[in-house]
Amino acid sequence: MALARYMLDTNTVSYILKGQSARARRKMLTLSEEEDVCVSSITEAEIRYGLAKRPMKLELRARIERFLDAIEVLPWGSDAARAYGTSRAKLEASGKPVNNMDLLIGSHAMAAGAVLVTNDRVFRYLADSLRIVNWATDLPVRG
Repeated sequence: MALARYMLDTNTVSYILKGQSARARRKMLTLSEEEDVCVSSITEAEIRYGLAKRPMKLELRARIERFLDAIEVLPWGSDAARAYGTSRAKLEASGKPVNNMDLLIGSHAMAAGAVLVTNDRVFRYLADSLRIVNWATDLPVRG
């Protein structure tokens, strides 16, 4: 069993696959045997949406398909739905805006007991219940 499970958000996957962040790619390639990586099925959906908008990007499509075949894609289920409901109500009550897709991914990471790998500042609103790390420290922080 892994000591650390990392769930990559959509932007992190993009940085790794497009070669935009050498540090994120290096971290992905140098994980120990006690660490594993996954993505949410929500992230897979966002990636596939991006591909559908750019059908001529055949090389990128092949790279993404290889990546998705090699990594665990966690299904979004009831535990994630519970975490989402609680988090969304809490954030709305405090007036903190979070994009629903980001909130779905963050909630999924919480439910899976995973550390969310992101370069997106918006997840700071979930920091009290979500562990976050940024592998793309060679890029400006988003949001």
